[in-house]
Amino acid sequence: MAADEDILEELEAAEASGAKKPIGLIIGILVGLLVLGGGGYYAYINFFQEKPATETTTAGEKGKEAAPVEEDVNLGVMFPLDPFVVNLAGSEGKRFLKVTISLELSTPEVHVELKENIQKITDSILVLLSSKAFEDVYSVQGKFKLKDEITTRVNRFLVVGHVKDAYFTEFIIQ
Repeated sequence: MAADEDILEELEAAEASGAKKPIGLIIGILVGLLVLGGGGYYAYINFFQEKPATETTTAGEKGKEAAPVEEDVNLGVMFPLDPFVVNLAGSEGKRFLKVTISLELSTPEVHVELKENIQKITDSILVLLSSKAFEDVYSVQGKFKLKDEITTRVNRFLVVGHVKDAYFTEFIIQ
């Protein structure tokens, strides 16, 4: 029993000297956890959560053009084309080009007109790409020239609006 009396005396001495109670420590830990949880929620909402697309369309014949069409502040309405794979001219079938293109449209109404003429546009781009040699498309200047030629060819088929620019989303030369 002497040990119990010693412990009781120590507790009374600690209480008399004004030692901090553990309740203050518990409150501090709870406040810290709340701050960390709030910061984690803020980071999740602003940095990790996907932003929804502003406009989505699916369609096309036999699964063509089923990619979403999004309107971006900087780019405007985009129209993704299916990938093109062609043999490069003068390579005797040893070199090919695979390119995926997205077209920037002047207005959303151009989207319908592009879908109506997709076969003609695809054919025109295929003929253009297959007429290019490796030297024509390998350099950066060659790629910019090709983008301009694609834009010009596609605009020949449009009446309602026009294509502002063509963007390569994939460009592989083998």
